[in-house]
Amino acid sequence: MQQTTPIPLIRTICLIVLVGLNLRPSMAAIGPLVESIRQDVGLSFTQVSLLTALPVIAMGLGCFVSASITKRIGFNGVVTLALVAIATSDALHWFNLGVIGLLATALGAGIGIALIQAVLPAFIKQAAGEKTPLLMGFYIAAIMGGAALSSAISPMVSHHLGWESALAVWGILAVLGVVVWGMRTRVLPVPRQPQGVQVGFSDLARLPRFWSLAIFFGLGTAGYTCVLAWIPPTFTNLGWTETHAGLALSWLTAIQVIAGLVFPALAQRMGDRRPVLTFVLLLAVGGFVLLGTAPAAMAWLATALLGLGIGGLFPLSLIITMDHADEPALAGQLAACVQGIGYLIASASPAIAGLLKDLMGGFEQAWLSLGVIFVGLVGMCLRFDKSQATQHLRLYLG
Repeated sequence: MQQTTPIPLIRTICLIVLVGLNLRPSMAAIGPLVESIRQDVGLSFTQVSLLTALPVIAMGLGCFVSASITKRIGFNGVVTLALVAIATSDALHWFNLGVIGLLATALGAGIGIALIQAVLPAFIKQAAGEKTPLLMGFYIAAIMGGAALSSAISPMVSHHLGWESALAVWGILAVLGVVVWGMRTRVLPVPRQPQGVQVGFSDLARLPRFWSLAIFFGLGTAGYTCVLAWIPPTFTNLGWTETHAGLALSWLTAIQVIAGLVFPALAQRMGDRRPVLTFVLLLAVGGFVLLGTAPAAMAWLATALLGLGIGGLFPLSLIITMDHADEPALAGQLAACVQGIGYLIASASPAIAGLLKDLMGGFEQAWLSLGVIFVGLVGMCLRFDKSQATQHLRLYLG
């Protein structure tokens, strides 16, 4: 068996980090700028929630078409196309196209994000092998890092150049991604097609374990999408400035970066993912409860707990999904479908929280509801025994 040398592994990590940095600025920059956008365009909180919900819907639907697109234009072509879609969607904000433009660019960015998130896990599993949790940690940390950068920098750019420029400037990072990804084609391998059984969504939909994984991923991601959309408005609603509220999200996402590196590595060392999963879920529960009961007094502790909990949960959700298949391409197919259903579930959470805000004047009820949901996820995660994971696919797929 050929051993991976350090240089290709380092190149792979750097490439994954660059691509990952592009997967959240289009969404994370919205939250700190909500008040500026609402005043300029005239949107309710329910309508503003669509700017986060629509990309998540697109991320869900895009996961189901990624396989057919990959067959037509190849793995490298899919990633390039996705980065171009993100760059174009971001750049269009400079033209201030109004409500329709905001919704269209949200969808366009969501499609690009979806395609990358659907195809990259298979690439990571093939490139990393047993080190998959480690590389997944770098990948998720980069995603969270992109969110942290955009939530911190966008309010400052908005103050000097307007909210349109604050959203559009992140297209530059996507253009850099296009250039660097084009240079990697001859350096790193692309995922192989599975040599054994190949499955589609209709095959996976017959598996009870598939639905358990999809629901687990979806409800966990619902917490993340709500945090991304409504943490800054939660604090501007308490009288904080946009810059101060944006820093709260940056603080949270910076901690997510650390959690995204530490907890997957810890799960790899322990083998059994369940103790680590339980721990990060309980951290998130604590954060939601504090945010729902004492958001002003416990703001920094609540956001720190959420950063640790959600930052660890996201990569671990993908890791336990890919534990169910040894073949990288098959693991990628499973991860794509789990994400597809999961993101569709998660897309409802920003709209529900926005509706609660419009009806009740605050976000406290939404945060407490998520705390209850995450308690339920603790019970679900106890079923994900890595030592028996692959049996759930073999039993039904042969």
